[in-house]
Amino acid sequence: MNRMHELVARLNTANRVYYQENREIVSDLEYDRLYDELLELEKSSGIILAGSPTQKVGYEVVSGLTKVSHDTPMLSLDKTKDSEALAEFLGGQTGLLFWKLDGLSIVLKYENGELQQALTRGNGTVGEDVTHNARVFSNVPLTVPYKGKFDLRGEAVITLADFEAINEESKYKNPRNLCSGAVRQLNSEMAASRRVLFFAFNTADMHREPNVRHKAGSGIPTGKKSSQLEWLATQGFDIVPFELVTEQSVVEAVERFKEKISAMPWATDGLVLTYDDISYSESLGATSKFPRDSLAFKWADEQAETTLTRLEWNTSRTGLVNPVAIFEPVEIEGTQVSRASVHNVSILRELQLCPGDKITVYKANMIIPQVAENLSKNDRETAGGEAGSTGETAFEVEIPVACPVCGSATEIVGDPEALYCTSPACDAQQLRALSHFVSRDAMNIGGLSEQTLEKFLTHDIVTDYMSLFDLQLHENTILQMEGFGQKSYEKLIAAVEAAKDVALPNFIYALGIRHVGLANAKLLCSYVGHDGQKIPQLCKNDDYLEALSEIKGFGEAISHSLHNYFTQEKNTALYEKALVTMRFIMPSEDGSEKPLNGLTIVITGEVARFKNRKTLADFIETNGGRTTGSVTAKTSFLINNDIESTSGKNKKAAQLGVPVLTEDDFMEKFFPGKL
Repeated sequence: MNRMHELVARLNTANRVYYQENREIVSDLEYDRLYDELLELEKSSGIILAGSPTQKVGYEVVSGLTKVSHDTPMLSLDKTKDSEALAEFLGGQTGLLFWKLDGLSIVLKYENGELQQALTRGNGTVGEDVTHNARVFSNVPLTVPYKGKFDLRGEAVITLADFEAINEESKYKNPRNLCSGAVRQLNSEMAASRRVLFFAFNTADMHREPNVRHKAGSGIPTGKKSSQLEWLATQGFDIVPFELVTEQSVVEAVERFKEKISAMPWATDGLVLTYDDISYSESLGATSKFPRDSLAFKWADEQAETTLTRLEWNTSRTGLVNPVAIFEPVEIEGTQVSRASVHNVSILRELQLCPGDKITVYKANMIIPQVAENLSKNDRETAGGEAGSTGETAFEVEIPVACPVCGSATEIVGDPEALYCTSPACDAQQLRALSHFVSRDAMNIGGLSEQTLEKFLTHDIVTDYMSLFDLQLHENTILQMEGFGQKSYEKLIAAVEAAKDVALPNFIYALGIRHVGLANAKLLCSYVGHDGQKIPQLCKNDDYLEALSEIKGFGEAISHSLHNYFTQEKNTALYEKALVTMRFIMPSEDGSEKPLNGLTIVITGEVARFKNRKTLADFIETNGGRTTGSVTAKTSFLINNDIESTSGKNKKAAQLGVPVLTEDDFMEKFFPGKL
């Protein structure tokens, strides 16, 4: 499993660099070797991870989250902050002590070796069906070697590093809220983009079938929970790290866990202790609220009192203006802290923060600085109550009406309330907007890294996304920049020119409209018949909410975002200019006979007729074909401009009698007259 995770990570990184940055970090021969190794491991183990490059993931949009009753209630746990209470709880039993990850509890159901359903905890009795999202979790096995029926429980989480990166464009207080927001989306593209992970911590219902066996030998263990967790690891699941403990060792074990918190990649809000013996656990039953076989342990948050010196407002590269509390430095959990994000306007209003206030601060999950309480708020509320009869007004938090970066007007939107800069020309937003515009699933312009775009912005070469298509006007300036020579400049200009041939959904996605990912862009474009002129008309109409609600998966948030975007004059002016400049690729009509229907095609080596292999793969799939990464007996043909190549794919094709075509052969055979 470690090797499979390593291969998935290496291959996905190689794909991202190749397709997004137009460069290679491994040779085709090495890529093929790694890919074939992963394919063989998947075949021999019976495990396929959701993030595997051998799988073509299609994002799914559902109209709503279906409510489903749990087979076994998901009760919450009784809690303690006293580690000695854990020892008393164990008595003479052996226990399982593991991290209480701070995410969203999920039940996964498997049958016939495949993931069948995923449910949230919900109210413990009834959860929500989020199967469409679980299928794109980074590490959930889509298939497992065991063919019997079993359910398991675990926690969906987002790493702290990803939380910090993603939250720059969001308004979530902690990774748990961000994860919950991703998992409960109707569009699975969100869960995929937020890199949700799943860690198994419990077996919900193993449907013990003694006659069912898997490749590792025996069936599901029935005696110990630790054995069941280890068995789940053989099925491809990441399991939560745990220790076996006794009454004598549990207190020291708690301290060992505590020492590891600072190095934890995920947020944790404590530990869970449960009896290892399954029969003993089942004999205890449960109260109306808690199971009697488990207990949650939470560390007491170390709080410090300090004085708020000021509030700062920071504009992120997506326009979100975040309030940050700056206070007199205090030491918490062994480190000195002096600032904490307040996350959004709603939290700021609740805390009623203003300079000079006495506040208490702590580290959420012993990692993220937070404001716990405003001690001065109580005094003001008391004074306000007494002054009510005299007509004095209540305290009000001062919200900036201008962006601290560009000075443009700000706008409060959403629930919880968040503050945004209304100017798309804001310096804080432009770099991220342009980086998104040129990314792989958007305009797919190679050679325009964030560092290069930053240089172009600094030299006023680029002012908006349409100015990217006028780079040739700045040839002399670009050639004088570090990292550019004549060849790299010409390659960049060619990439920009080739990007004008783009599907309308990719262009709409490239605009970076809030809540409009690629899947939603495809739905929108399909609704208007891929007529780009109709989109602004649809979104600007007074009845836009009613009109857009007819699109599957479109709610008020998406509709408002589209309306706000297309009612801004600068946006519509650039959009109209783009409609003239772009050469939009129209999809084939539904139901029409496509020239590559039923064909499975593999691409390798450098391409010449197409911008890159991704563009060729998209062309093949648009015309009814299917692309895969490995040559098998089911492969229709291999495309390689070097027919005589001794690459692994060419050798495999020769062994299996699979034809090898150049790009010219391919075009002449299936698209005569279009070469």
